[in-house]
Amino acid sequence: MPEFRIDRREILNDWMINNMDYLFIGALGVLSIIALWLVLERYFFYRHIDLRSFSEKEELEIALGENLTMLASIGSNAPFIGLLGTVVGIMVTFISIGHSGLVETKEIMVGLALALKTTAGGILVAIPTIWFYNLLTRRAEILVARWEILKKRDGKEQE
Repeated sequence: MPEFRIDRREILNDWMINNMDYLFIGALGVLSIIALWLVLERYFFYRHIDLRSFSEKEELEIALGENLTMLASIGSNAPFIGLLGTVVGIMVTFISIGHSGLVETKEIMVGLALALKTTAGGILVAIPTIWFYNLLTRRAEILVARWEILKKRDGKEQE
């Protein structure tokens, strides 16, 4: 009776070939959902904020700045996650070529093209995230300026 031997490296290699890009695309998808939630949360907070309820400028700045750091972090790191996915995809392509012993141009080109999609995904997450971060940061600056105008008016009315 023939003995069946399970090669764990081959199983891991097959898993990496079939699933590694889903891991990175999935991570980028989760980051884009988080970024969207943060953008919407800040948008509605800025839209309904009562500037008169803040007595100190620093208190207002803290309230306006919440979640903006996370948004900036997602936008600045998403391309690197995509790039990591591309590097891993290229490594998997070369590993599969090494295991098969065949050097076919078609296999190399398909592997490299599939690896590059994670970089595109990272850029696709980063561009709108940074755009919304800049938009929300400017909106926060405008709200602080409006608060200062209100405080100056209140000071003149008391005199």
